[in-house]
Amino acid sequence: MNRQTLNARRLLCPLPVIRTQDKVKTLQSGDILTVECTDPGVMQDIPAWCRINGHKVLETRADNGEYIIVLEVV
Repeated sequence: MNRQTLNARRLLCPLPVIRTQDKVKTLQSGDILTVECTDPGVMQDIPAWCRINGHKVLETRADNGEYIIVLEVV
């Protein structure tokens, strides 16, 4: 299992989702990706993208204007 972090801060929709999609393509099944964003829209957009593409959302949290989504690549 590989853990990666994607900095998608200061990007507006749809760029965080596009960057997440591009990063996931470089990962293996079972890898964990933490996406760090400042656009609150990602709290709906990235989990929806994960559902469509079969990836698993492990955690979502908002902390002081930052939105963190942890997902497992399936």
